[in-house]
Amino acid sequence: MFNKIIASTLPVLPKKLVWVFSKKYIAGETLADALRVSSELNSAGIEVSLDVLGEFETSAEKIEYYKSAYINTINESVKAGIKTTFSVKPTMFGLLLDKQLCFKHIYELVQLASQHNCMVRIDMEDATCTTLELELFKEIYNDFPDHTGIVLQAYLKRTLEDLKELNKLNNPHSPVNVRLCKGIYNEPVEIAYKKKEEINLNFIGEMEYLFANKFYAAIATHDESLINAAYELIWKYHVPNNMVEFQMLYGVTPELRKTITGKGFKMRVYVPFGKDWFNYSTRRLKENPKMVSHIVKALFIRK
Repeated sequence: MFNKIIASTLPVLPKKLVWVFSKKYIAGETLADALRVSSELNSAGIEVSLDVLGEFETSAEKIEYYKSAYINTINESVKAGIKTTFSVKPTMFGLLLDKQLCFKHIYELVQLASQHNCMVRIDMEDATCTTLELELFKEIYNDFPDHTGIVLQAYLKRTLEDLKELNKLNNPHSPVNVRLCKGIYNEPVEIAYKKKEEINLNFIGEMEYLFANKFYAAIATHDESLINAAYELIWKYHVPNNMVEFQMLYGVTPELRKTITGKGFKMRVYVPFGKDWFNYSTRRLKENPKMVSHIVKALFIRK
């Protein structure tokens, strides 16, 4: 309870205090930081997904800033030889203000990435965005099936039906690339499962659908029970290594990550960076209030 109370006050805490926690989970404020971290991960046999932090943007000037940041990120990471994809949040490009303008910006980023044989994954945000982001993905997928991916959230009750719709696009030559995660937004019980057991059961059912229907499956979880379930389903459906990968967040469960790569599976680490790290960090702490005790410990050690 104490940790939850502290976590709820995070948005008003000084940034320097929150950074004590954040620096473990964010590559840094600059692209140079992200490329350095990505290079280190690549050297360890781990691919990455670069993510410029920011979301729910309403300023035209800031939207242009983010687009330039992504263009620079794509060009510089290719120049540096980084094995990476790129994750984008459509609300960063004004999805809830002007869908067509958002589509134009992301389409141009995918087009640029495709020229370098790279992929852009459209992140899934809260439930107000789900339908819009799926529509956005389908439109871009029509032109760039090998360079566009999507995220689905297992805790939403609609997700299996969304997978069935995506399966209409699926084909052996360009399998739909789906990142399956649990989901982090606080959604109402009418549309989302709340209990861990329900979410995990849904997650496993959706993993099975991905494997059975020959999607490219990106399994994004730090839950060992779900990872073990994935192993069993991969074996059951004889999924080849080039049709599956596991994904984790930077700084989270590195030892579990090693056990997965030790089994010969591809691992991709989500590498967030940028000046807008504060909102990302406070959200992570709200999701996991137990981390508050680590912050307090770090402050005393630092002192």
